Amino acid sequence: MNLTQTTPRSVREKLLGLVQLARTTDKAKALAHGTIGEYEYPSAMDEGLFEFLGMKASDFLEFLKIAKSDAEIEGYIKGFVGKKSPDEIASFNHRWMTSVPKGESLQHFTALRARIAPDRTDVTTWPDLLDLDEGRSVDHREPAKVYSKTP
Repeated sequence: MNLTQTTPRSVREKLLGLVQLARTTDKAKALAHGTIGEYEYPSAMDEGLFEFLGMKASDFLEFLKIAKSDAEIEGYIKGFVGKKSPDEIASFNHRWMTSVPKGESLQHFTALRARIAPDRTDVTTWPDLLDLDEGRSVDHREPAKVYSKTP
C-alpha cells in the first residue's frame, strides 16, 4: 500500500464486517512500509476503532511489519472482531457513519469542508468528507432543518 500514489479505502468499506477497519489497515500497512504520505496513523478515528476492538495501534503496526499476507492480517484481526456480537458491530457501524464532529474535531472538519467543498453543507460526517476529499462521490442530502419554538 503506497499512500503517496493512491488513497486508502473509504471509511464505509467494510473489512470483517466493520467500517473504518479497511482504511485503518491500509494506513498501517503504508506506515509499516514507509509510504504513508500525508496520511496519519493512528488518527483519532483509528484510535476509536482500536478502542472498540480492544487493540493497540502500536501492536497492530508491529504485527503488520512482519505479516506475510493479507490473509495473515485478517486472521490476526479476527481474534479481536470475533469477541464482538453482531449487534455490537452493527451499532458501532451505525454510530461511526452517522456521528457528527464536535469540539476541536468540528473546527478541523469545518475548515476542511470549506477548503474542498464549501457548497456541501449537507456533508456533516467525517466518512462523507473524507470521501469527498479523496475524490469519491457523495450523494447530496437534504440540509438539516433547525426548528425553534415560538412563544
